Amino acid sequence: MTTMLDQDRYGVLTEPATLTIARLLPGPVERVWTYLTDGDLRRQWLAAGAMEEKAGAPVELVWRNDELTDPPGERPDGFGNEHRMLCEVVAIDAPRLLSISWGSTGGVTFTLDERGDEVLLTIVHERIEDPEVRLNVSAGWHAHLDVLEARMCGTNAAPHWDNWTRLRTEYAERLFG
Repeated sequence: MTTMLDQDRYGVLTEPATLTIARLLPGPVERVWTYLTDGDLRRQWLAAGAMEEKAGAPVELVWRNDELTDPPGERPDGFGNEHRMLCEVVAIDAPRLLSISWGSTGGVTFTLDERGDEVLLTIVHERIEDPEVRLNVSAGWHAHLDVLEARMCGTNAAPHWDNWTRLRTEYAERLFG
């Protein structure tokens, strides 16, 4: 994990269809946790949606990526101004671990590990079998984490869609070379 953080901020395939991406964020751990579980804070970097913090609870995630940065950048063809997905909390151990179902893939697990004044957020997105979906998801997590990091540090993120488009090209080279 240290190598991944030292060399770059890109996700890696830790299994053929599993993406792992990590980001060191300003703490404390409870602050990062609220950005994962509070729908209003999560909306600022990923997707809105109320979340009851218990296993089995349904969660409807609502993406409005045009609202993440100002300006939002140029939305790629084929993407609408809103996307919704019904998920479920699979496992939760506040404020360290959150696993949720994720559409047609094997689910997403967020783990938080304190590192002094910082928190290592690791996201593992399992069983992304379709290579095109894997490419979009890889660029997506990276771009969304860029927004989260900017929000938590009080800085401005690059226009979301432009960043996602650039990252998608870079991930295509990294993952499929």
